[in-house]
Amino acid sequence: MMKTLFSSLLLLNAALLWADKTNPSQAEIDEIVKKFAAKESEFATARQAYTYRQSAKLQEVGAQGGKWEEVSDIVFSGAGKREEKVIRAPVQTLRNIIMTPEDLQDMRNTQPFVLTSSEVDQYFVRFLGREKVDEIDAYVFAVKPKKLETGKRYFSGMIYVDDQDLQIVKSYGRGVGIAKNQQFPKFETFREQIDGKYWFPTYTVSNDTLNFDSGPVPIKMTVKYENYKRFQAESTIKFGDIAEPTTPAAPTAPPVTTTPGAPTPSSTDSDLPPHMRQKTTPKPGATPSSTTSTTAAPPPPPVSSGPELAPLYGKPTPKKKK
Repeated sequence: MMKTLFSSLLLLNAALLWADKTNPSQAEIDEIVKKFAAKESEFATARQAYTYRQSAKLQEVGAQGGKWEEVSDIVFSGAGKREEKVIRAPVQTLRNIIMTPEDLQDMRNTQPFVLTSSEVDQYFVRFLGREKVDEIDAYVFAVKPKKLETGKRYFSGMIYVDDQDLQIVKSYGRGVGIAKNQQFPKFETFREQIDGKYWFPTYTVSNDTLNFDSGPVPIKMTVKYENYKRFQAESTIKFGDIAEPTTPAAPTAPPVTTTPGAPTPSSTDSDLPPHMRQKTTPKPGATPSSTTSTTAAPPPPPVSSGPELAPLYGKPTPKKKK
C-alpha cells in the first residue's frame, strides 16, 4: 500500500513539473524571450566574423516557367571589410515574376532571421507552446512586427527556440514591409550548429503560390548558406561587441555540424493550427490585405503578358543535434 502511494506521488509530481514546463507563467515567458534574444545578439555578432557562400535558385513552376540563380561569397576585403562577391549569375529567364530589391533584402536578412535584444521590442512575441524539432525540445513563438517603417523589411511567422541553447533552430513565415504590387511567399529556414556553440542558418526553402488579380503564379525557391569559416585577424572579436578586423588572414574550417529537423510548417494567426490561433474580432468595414513590395529591377526578356510581376521563393532532410 505504501509503495503504491509513493509511486502515485512520484507520478503526480512528475506531471506537475511537466505542466509547469509546458505552461510557463507570463513572467517565465518574458524571461525566456529576454534570454534567447540575448543569445541571438551574441550569435549575430559572431556571424559577422564568418565567411560563407550563399547559393540561391528561384523558379517559376510550369512548362513555360523561367528561373533566376545567383551564387555569392560573403568575404572580407584586404582591408578587413565584410563584402559580398557575386561568383555566378546566369542570365535570368523569368517570365511572370521578377526579383526586386525587397526580395534580395529578404534573402540576406529576413529569411535567415535573427531576433536580437535590440530588435525584440519591435515585435509582438506570443508563446504558442512546445514542439519537437527532430529530437530537439523547442519553445514555439509567434512573431509579428508592431509597426512597419518605410524602407525596412520584417519577419512575420513562427520561430522555434531550442529550450537548452535558447537559440532559434527553425523559422517559418514571410517577409513583410511597406510595399506595393507584389506578393511575398512563405519560407522555412533551418539552422545548424556550426561551431559547437551557435546555430547558423544553412537552408531556406519555399513552395508557394502567389495570388495576383491576374491569376495565381506557383513558385519555388531554395537558398543554401554553406562553407562557414571563421575569419582570423589581428583584432579580437568579442561576443556582444562588434569589433572590425584589421588584418585579413586565411579562414579556418569549422567543426562538424549538426542540424535540427523539420515538423510540419505552420505560421502566425490564420496560418496557425486551430488550437494555437488567437481569436480576434475584425473591425467593421475592414478588408484583408496582402504583403506587397515595389518592383525596381528591370523586367527580363522576354516578358509575357501573363500575371503581374513578383518575387519567388522548396525541404532538407531532417538531421539530429548531437
